[in-house]
Amino acid sequence: MKNFASIILLFLFTAPCFSQQFRPPSVPLVAHDPYFSIWSPADRLYDKETVHWTGKEQPLHSIIRIDGKAFRLMGSQPTSLEPVKQTGVTVFPTRTVYNFQNESVNIQLIFTTPALVSNLDVLSRPVTYLTWKIKSVDGNDHDVQVYFDCSGEVAVNTPDQNLKWDSPAITGLQTLRIGNPDQPVLQKKGDDLRIDWGYAYLSVVDDQKSQSKVGGRDQLMKSFISLGGLSSISNLTQPRKARDERASMAVAWNVGKVNSSESTCWAMIGYDDIYSIRYFDTNLQAWWKRNGMTINELLQVAAKEYTSLQTTCANFDADLLKDLESVGGKKYAIMNALVYRQCIAAHKLVADAKGMPLIFSKENFSNGCIATVDVIYPAAPFFFLFSPALTKAMLQPNFDYAASAKWKFSFAAHDLGTYPQATGQVYGGGEESEANQMPVEETGNMIIMTAVLAKMEGNASYAEAHWPVIEKWSNYLFSKGFDPENQLCTDDFAGHLAHNINLSAKAIVALGSYAMLCDMTGRKDKAAEVRKKAEAMAKDWVNQATEGDHTRLAFDRPGTWSQKYNLVWDRILGLNLFPNEVVQREIEFYKKHQSEFGLPLDSRERYSKNDWITWTATMADKQEDFKILFDPIYHFAETTPQRVPLSDWYITDNAYMVGFQARSVVGGFFIKMLSDKNVWAKWVGKGTNISGTWAPLKINVLNGTSILSNS
Repeated sequence: MKNFASIILLFLFTAPCFSQQFRPPSVPLVAHDPYFSIWSPADRLYDKETVHWTGKEQPLHSIIRIDGKAFRLMGSQPTSLEPVKQTGVTVFPTRTVYNFQNESVNIQLIFTTPALVSNLDVLSRPVTYLTWKIKSVDGNDHDVQVYFDCSGEVAVNTPDQNLKWDSPAITGLQTLRIGNPDQPVLQKKGDDLRIDWGYAYLSVVDDQKSQSKVGGRDQLMKSFISLGGLSSISNLTQPRKARDERASMAVAWNVGKVNSSESTCWAMIGYDDIYSIRYFDTNLQAWWKRNGMTINELLQVAAKEYTSLQTTCANFDADLLKDLESVGGKKYAIMNALVYRQCIAAHKLVADAKGMPLIFSKENFSNGCIATVDVIYPAAPFFFLFSPALTKAMLQPNFDYAASAKWKFSFAAHDLGTYPQATGQVYGGGEESEANQMPVEETGNMIIMTAVLAKMEGNASYAEAHWPVIEKWSNYLFSKGFDPENQLCTDDFAGHLAHNINLSAKAIVALGSYAMLCDMTGRKDKAAEVRKKAEAMAKDWVNQATEGDHTRLAFDRPGTWSQKYNLVWDRILGLNLFPNEVVQREIEFYKKHQSEFGLPLDSRERYSKNDWITWTATMADKQEDFKILFDPIYHFAETTPQRVPLSDWYITDNAYMVGFQARSVVGGFFIKMLSDKNVWAKWVGKGTNISGTWAPLKINVLNGTSILSNS
């Protein structure tokens, strides 16, 4: 019965009934990390060329020949071909499923990225599967061939860079490889960049009836359209610029006679970045390489596991969607399915010198920083729900940096550098001054996140390992946290603000978290002392922040208001520092002040952040109130005219994006799942944990001296 039930559940979440009329602003196709991330910015897969998350073209194309006539499935080229009508698209957490149909055949094109957070080895693999499933719908047999190409632009930053290619010999596979002959590994850093080192791969198993070739895109397409194959393609001279004849890797399958039974062909698209992250004095490789695995071996393993991973991903998607809908409703489930891969693809999972995991985020289109604490913080609910191991891997670099000789301040750092170079803070005053820092923000974030990890694990051993740093940070919050000075918070686009009440709430919750950690580590007297102070601060906060039916934006600003999203952790951690009636009064106030597309961030502007709206909505006692506050985010996503991976910063009156796209912070949508203790426990139990010690942080300091630092 258990197997039968899972089959029924799988059907429910893969059947057309889950393919609602929701229109994603952009559709994830290949979503692995900040460099290997390809999206479709269109309603229909054949309306526009596919793009990197930054918006630069990285074209993928698919054409199908049915009884000698060619039709487009993916990509806007060649424009002379009519498409097979797209009848639907559904975005699942690990898969995107397109459906097409004409009078002859039905086609399903599935992109599967096995982003399984319970299996770090599979999660780390830079391989996406593309599957074409074709069957006759008119009762007749049809002769079918399928074509797919991947532009060499996936392996360069700009089209004027050179490409070279070859066909590596991998047993059991037909494989093409393309990349930049210069290989400037980890040399570039910044925001609006694409990778120009490493190699892209297109691979198919030998037992499929296929031909593969690197050639000029137009010539490849012309050959397939006229002949149904690639045998007539002449060799291009290399190296050559990516823009010259649009050199592409292509494969063509002779599927043969297709009837009412489903015929299938599939391929793998992958990327080997050689080295992934510069971590102070060390270049780190992707997690999947930690035991010496090569890309050739990885592709063989990925091919062998194709069938099992298709089933595993479908089951995972169905199980997660069921819980998402149960906790937050249908629209909540749909939005989390959309952002699942977006959150992961803004990170890179690597191994340190001792084979321990580290995961680094990139601030996509907000400044390109790496391991930014106030980006980790809003994204963290994703990791809190699924993986203690990834939570530790996310926090560890920031703890080690704080304990090193490079960081001289008593508060937490903002970032570790500019992606992919984690070599020291670049934001504000950097490592030199306190100017334009976020001291209360980042310090509070780090302590709260450490406490949530302790709640996940049921112990505070990770906090114990970093106790001197946590203690130093807590002392800073005692002196500076209740009434913050004129400083930035995570919403730095709004500018400096003194006496920030939401920031004050964060500091108080962080000190309550510190008291919890003291108690869990056996420091009972200290826990009681800290708890008493935090309770007194919370009481003063309520008295000084309240103005009638709400709380102010700043202690000294009457007639203002703001979302107090930081209070959500008071409930999730069970700290109970703030009276629930105060929080629910805020919820009632917010319901009266939200716009068509969401609740403004505060009374100063009409823009908002959808991650913070979700945190605020999660504080509501009533499920109806949660939906009232959250559902406008869904409305924004399907209405916004900017066709980019979901933006988190937009105007609540008209759904226009202000800035930011493809950021990890949308992982914060998963925070509602943490409000259900049973659901949270279920997914943490499925997740991966890890024990051991991370490699000491090796940093060059003055005079070229190298030191080892580890907290």
